[in-house]
Amino acid sequence: MGYGSYSASDWSKLKQSRNLTSNKRVEEVFTKTQCDPKFDPKYIGTRECFDSADHPSTTPIVVGLDVTGSMGYLAVEVATKALNELIMKLYSTGAVEDPALMCAAYGDYRDNSPLQVTQFESDIRIAEQLLELYFENAGSGQVVPTCLWEFLSRHTNIDAIKKRGKKGFVFTIGDDADIRASDVENTISRVIGDEIGSASRESLYDEVSEKFHVFHITLGGRNKNIFLKGHTLEMSPENLESIPEVIISIIQLQNGRKIDDILEQWDEIKRPVINSALSQLAIYSDDEGISL
Repeated sequence: MGYGSYSASDWSKLKQSRNLTSNKRVEEVFTKTQCDPKFDPKYIGTRECFDSADHPSTTPIVVGLDVTGSMGYLAVEVATKALNELIMKLYSTGAVEDPALMCAAYGDYRDNSPLQVTQFESDIRIAEQLLELYFENAGSGQVVPTCLWEFLSRHTNIDAIKKRGKKGFVFTIGDDADIRASDVENTISRVIGDEIGSASRESLYDEVSEKFHVFHITLGGRNKNIFLKGHTLEMSPENLESIPEVIISIIQLQNGRKIDDILEQWDEIKRPVINSALSQLAIYSDDEGISL
């Protein structure tokens, strides 16, 4: 997948046709009442991110959203504004070559549909498919991004890795990253259909890290995930509108750009929020070196 190009006019038409506004309730934005099989990992063999004439050097980027009940405001913000902002700024900053985005929705491991994944796309289908996801709006916060990791490591075919040895990026966004060791095997077997044997959250993280740089953004509460220390950051829900800039800045940091140069490209009023978020990561650096 990944043909075509994203444009502001296509987004404007989609937003108008769906009457997308940030004051909508989550059920008004995400209208599906069950998971569409085309997004159900149990029925998906492989998601492909291939180069094309339009995009000869694709960079896969996965944005995973926590769709448990407490995170409705996040999904609405991303669907009505933040996703478009992220894509447009990826192009305007040149943070990566030929971005190809997949959206994922993950919930409680006891949900009917704990994981949904779209195709990798480079045009308005990114947003169209996001809006087709099922917002289950349940769960107790015991979320399972481990399922997403397993799917991405074992069910993706990516030219960036095969041809150029370059990793993609995974950003999960939601509550505290409660990536539990319990029931990993049974959950992945039920949700994806893979028998992973003695695989653990640690081994799954190591596996997905061979293809992707993995990060988690916690909204509200305390970032308690010791397991992903250095790869998680905490942001206030009040600063939700800065998530596109934070994601792009993380990509640029990972690719070796200096923090001062990164901050300079953003509006001055947003720089403190972005810098505060980045400073929580192991890849954060300045003239003094690396800050853990």
